[in-house]
Amino acid sequence: MTWEKRRYRKDCILDIIEPNHGQNACPENHCRWVTISDTHGKHRALTDNSMLPDGDVLIHAGDLTNAGEVRQIRDFCEWMSELKQYKHKIVIAGNHDLTLDEDSYYPKHCKRFHFGKRYKDEEARHLMRTCPHFTYLEDATAEGVFGYRVYGSPWQPEFCDWAFNLERGAPCDKMWDKIPTNTDILVTHGPPLGHGDLCLPGKQRAGCLDLLNQIESRIKPLVHIFGHVHEGYGVTSNRVTKFINASTCTLQYRPMNKPIVFDLPLLTKPVE
Repeated sequence: MTWEKRRYRKDCILDIIEPNHGQNACPENHCRWVTISDTHGKHRALTDNSMLPDGDVLIHAGDLTNAGEVRQIRDFCEWMSELKQYKHKIVIAGNHDLTLDEDSYYPKHCKRFHFGKRYKDEEARHLMRTCPHFTYLEDATAEGVFGYRVYGSPWQPEFCDWAFNLERGAPCDKMWDKIPTNTDILVTHGPPLGHGDLCLPGKQRAGCLDLLNQIESRIKPLVHIFGHVHEGYGVTSNRVTKFINASTCTLQYRPMNKPIVFDLPLLTKPVE
């Protein structure tokens, strides 16, 4: 199928995407996607406070820990095992998940953030990569999610020298080049420039220009899910893609933001 025809089919689907908090029933012959991010070790607040709506797909867009604590990762894996209402659960890392960034944790981030006491970072990565209760994406695609292709990446432009940071410009753009053009649902930890990226007091944007350019010129996903900027929580659109900042924690690190939900038609095969 040509790019133009693929674009037409995606546009038809985009017209019916109306993100909400799950207050309405999922339409017949559709699948429900529930998005969260930036839980920072407080993931159980979502279930303890009955904030997590039922659905078919659960996506977590990174920062599942406060600072890469292995105990929080263990508990996160256990928590995910309890969420049996979702057929698919997809997770990426974020800049706070220090122990999951193999290339930068030891000795750099270990010395800076953990006062030189090395956490069991190998165990942390093993837990995430082998947990049977979700799909952990590290610059990779999950196929067959109700016919949709989901690509996940933990990177963002340099931010206070935390994990999964890249210099703006060519290093970021090279990473975004890895995202397949046929991606339907894009999950990154950091936002693109101009969408859910405005930092308080409203004078600085943390989003990535190169990511925005790749999304608008080449990838054109149906939905782009991210977090990172807690105060950017919410939904925007450029008439081609719905952008969802799904940050669960507020700027004060309180897990109060409701999961954002959207419904998509069930597909028997991926959009071509």
